[in-house]
Amino acid sequence: MFEGLRFNHWKTSLDDSGIVTLSLDRAGANVNAISREVLDELGQIVERLAIEKPAGVLIHSAKPFGFAVGADIKEFVTYAQQGTVLENIQNGQRVYESLARLPCPTVAAIHGACMGGGTELILACRQRIAADDDKTRIGLPEVMLGIHPGWGGTARLPRLIGATDALPVMLTGKALSAKRALALGVVDRLAPPAELLAEARALLRRPHTRPFALRAKAWATNTWVARQILAPMVIKQTAAKVRKEHYPAPFALIDVWKRGNASIQQRLKLEARSVAKLAETSTAQNLIRIFFLQERLKGQGSGIDHGIKHVHVVGAGVMGGDIAAWAAFKGFEVTLQDREMKFIQPALDRARQLYEKKLKTADKVEATVRRLRADVEGKGVATADLAIEAIYENADAKKALYATIEPQFQSNELLATNTSSIPLDELRVGLKAPQRFLGLHFFNPVAQMPLVEVVRHDQLDADAEKRALAFCKAIGKLPVAVKGTPGFLVNRILMPYLLEAMRLYSEGVPGPVLDKEAKKFGMPMGPIELADTVGLDVCASVGKELAPFLGLELPPGLEDKLAAGKRGKKDGQGIYVWQDGKPQKPEVDPDYAVPADLQDRMILPMVNEAVACLADNVVDDAELLDAGVIFGTGFAPFRGGPIQYVRSEGATVIKGKLERLAQRYGERFTPKNGWDLPTLSKTGFDLPTAETEEAAVEA
Repeated sequence: MFEGLRFNHWKTSLDDSGIVTLSLDRAGANVNAISREVLDELGQIVERLAIEKPAGVLIHSAKPFGFAVGADIKEFVTYAQQGTVLENIQNGQRVYESLARLPCPTVAAIHGACMGGGTELILACRQRIAADDDKTRIGLPEVMLGIHPGWGGTARLPRLIGATDALPVMLTGKALSAKRALALGVVDRLAPPAELLAEARALLRRPHTRPFALRAKAWATNTWVARQILAPMVIKQTAAKVRKEHYPAPFALIDVWKRGNASIQQRLKLEARSVAKLAETSTAQNLIRIFFLQERLKGQGSGIDHGIKHVHVVGAGVMGGDIAAWAAFKGFEVTLQDREMKFIQPALDRARQLYEKKLKTADKVEATVRRLRADVEGKGVATADLAIEAIYENADAKKALYATIEPQFQSNELLATNTSSIPLDELRVGLKAPQRFLGLHFFNPVAQMPLVEVVRHDQLDADAEKRALAFCKAIGKLPVAVKGTPGFLVNRILMPYLLEAMRLYSEGVPGPVLDKEAKKFGMPMGPIELADTVGLDVCASVGKELAPFLGLELPPGLEDKLAAGKRGKKDGQGIYVWQDGKPQKPEVDPDYAVPADLQDRMILPMVNEAVACLADNVVDDAELLDAGVIFGTGFAPFRGGPIQYVRSEGATVIKGKLERLAQRYGERFTPKNGWDLPTLSKTGFDLPTAETEEAAVEA
C-alpha cells in the first residue's frame, strides 16, 4: 500500500484482514511531540489511505512513555517569531480533517500521556480506546500556554461529548484519567494495557455505538440557542477565576465555540484565526517562556544518581511533617523525629489525609503510610541517606542538633536544613563535613508548592548540590539553587512586598483594597490574605531576620496582633477573621478613593529586591530568578517574572518610579544596585537545547 514511500516518524503495516496500523514513533526522541514533519508524513499517509480504502485504520504510539505529549512547542515559538502561526495551524487542521474524512473506520489506541495535539489527533478518529491504567492521561492543556486548542480541539470535543463537559476540560487544561475519559465519552472503551491493540482491532471490526443520551446531549448543548445561553454563563464563571486582560485565551476559546455553527470548516477557521491572534500576545509569549523555564528546572536533576533511599526528618511541625509525608508519598522510606509522639501524631494524621486524597485506593494508601514511620528516639539517623532538619528558626538550636546527627553518619550522607532565612555560612560552622551540608527550603503547603530552594554556602561540594537537585526531581519538585544569604531568593523578594502592604494597612488602607489591587496586578492572592495564611508570627520572625539586611522595619501593629494571640488563619483570627478556612473580609466604603500609586508601592519593592538579587548573584541567571519567584510566590505568571516585567516596562521607567516613591515615602524605595545590568534590557528567551517535551510526559 505504501510502496515507494519512506517515513521517518511513522511505521505502517497491513494485516490479512485489511487493517492498516499506523505507529507514531518520532525519530530521535524519547516521546512523541507532533512536529511539522510528523504532520506532513501523516498527510501523505492519509492521502494514500483515501485512495486505497483499507478495511480500517488503527493509530497508536510506538513509544513506551505514551501516545503524544502535544505539539512541538519549540516549533510553535519559531512560527510565532516568523509570523507563520496561522499557516501552520491551518496545515495541521487540514491533515486531521483529512483523517476524519476517511471513508473507513478509524480507531486511536491510547496509552500514557496524550496531550494537546495528540488529543486532537485522537479526536479526528471515529473511535478511541484507552489503556485502563493510572498512567493514561488525556487532556488539552493549551490554555496554560496562553493559547487554546488549534488543530480541531475546540471544533470537535464539544460536538463529541457536549459543551457542558467539553468546555471545562479545555478551560482548565486538566488531564483526564482513563476512567474519567470513558465516563465523559472522550474514549469509547477501556482495555487492559497488554490487550490494548487487540481490543482496538476488535473495535474496528465491531464499532461501538455511542449511547443515545450522550449523542442527544452533544447535539442539544451546541445548538445556536444553547450557545447563546451557555456562553455568558461560562464567561461569568471564568471571569471569577481569571481576568480577561491578564489571560485572554479562555475567553477567546469561549467566543470561538459560541460563534461556531454546524459547519466543521467554519469552526476550524474561527479556531485557527483565534490561536494565531493569541500567539501574538505577551501573555502567550510569557507563559510559553515559563514552560521552558519549568522544563529547565526539571532537567537539573536528570542523569544524576542521588543515592537516597531513606530520608530522616527532625521536626514534625507543619513544614517538617509535610516534607516527610511528601517524601514517603514519592516512594522514599521516611522516619520522622520529634521530642514526643504527641508532636508526631498530627503529622501522621495529615499524611494519611493527603494519601487518601491523592491515591484513592486503600491498598495504595496503606502501602504509603507504611513508608512513613514515627521515630521519637531518632534511631533512623544512623541508616538515613539524607537527614532534613526542620525545627524552629534558631541558629544555636539548629547547630546543637547537627552536633548529635553528624556523628551518626556512616559515609556520604547529606545533611539539609529547611531554614527559611538563616544564612548557611553561619549554620555550617562546626560541622565536620560542611561540604555535604546544604539547604532544602520547601514552601507551605508542601504538597502544593512546586519550588524547593537548594541553598548553597561557601564550602558546599558540587556533587552534593547535584545530588540534592536530583532528589528534588525525584520527589516531583522544581529546584532552584540559591546563594545562602539572608532570605535566600524567595523570602528576600517576598518580604518587602508583604511588609509594605502591612505598612499600608497600618496607614489606614483597608485590607480588601490591598488584596484587590495586588490581584489586579496579577498576584494569585492578596498580600494581607497571604500574610494571614503564612502566619503573622512567621512574617514577624522572617521579617526580623531580614529587616536589617534589607534596610526595612517591621510595620506598626504587627506585634500587638501577636501579643493578642492573633497569628492569622491557624488561630482563626489575624488581620482578618477566618471561618471554615476562608477570610471574612470586611466591606469597604464604595466611595473609598484608592491611592494612584498603591500598586507601585506594593509591587515595586519586590521588583527592586529582585534586581538586587541578580546583582548579588543569588541565582545563576535572570531566567532562574524569574522561575524561582514565579514558582515560589506565584508572581503574576502572565508577566513572566519580575525581571521579565522590568524588561517589558523598561528598566528606566521602573527605576524612575522607584526614585519618585523614595522622594515621597522614604529611602526604602531607593533603587538598589543592579539597575544597570545588561540583562535587564534583554528581550525574548533562549530555546533550550534539551528535548523539553520529554519532561512534559512527567507533568
